[in-house]
Amino acid sequence: CVFGVYHEETLIGLFAFLVIRDEQYAEMLAGLSHEKSAYLEALQYLEQHFPGYGVDFVFNSGNCLLREQLNLRKADFELQQKMVLEFPAPKIDTTGIVPLSDQYAEQYCAIHNKDMYWTGEKVVQAQDRFHTFLAIRDGRVVGYIDVTRTFKENEPFDLLVLEEYRRMGYGRKLLAKALEANAPNAMSVLVDADNVPAIRLYASMGFAKKQNILTAHWTVPSSE
Repeated sequence: CVFGVYHEETLIGLFAFLVIRDEQYAEMLAGLSHEKSAYLEALQYLEQHFPGYGVDFVFNSGNCLLREQLNLRKADFELQQKMVLEFPAPKIDTTGIVPLSDQYAEQYCAIHNKDMYWTGEKVVQAQDRFHTFLAIRDGRVVGYIDVTRTFKENEPFDLLVLEEYRRMGYGRKLLAKALEANAPNAMSVLVDADNVPAIRLYASMGFAKKQNILTAHWTVPSSE
């Protein structure tokens, strides 16, 4: 869904949203404007056309115009640290890290983070869009990484190691395998700004800190 906001005959805002109607979900892909009124009209458009939808936004933390409108609508915000792969990753033994397969799909889905759009079940059905690697110990899935595979700059969507297996190197092994599969493409990641262990992990694998990013989730009020 792409639309422009005009003042008289002048374009003052351009917005693009990915909309999945069957799931009542939308995600802002682009929001370009320097005018408060443009953001106001964009969100009013969503209220009119997509009542009841959950909408995700990712934007520069300096965009106070969008933040103000979402804050008025009581959206949930998280501050993210953007990190970009800039240096060669160290060579790491990735023994025990395997691609997702039918053999481990059930275990993978069972431990997958549920509090996100891309659940394990959805990722399993979208392996044309993702590389998914698993950490296996004694026949058990103890961790995983989901990373996009179709862009010039790809992104880890989720990296998880079960708590009892943390600080054993599985996070670095999983990330190393993902970087190996992603080469020669670029990679960036958004990490919770207060997640110091994750920031250190990515830094140890060649990622550098960039600007802070805000993410927001807003449930559009239902018309019912």
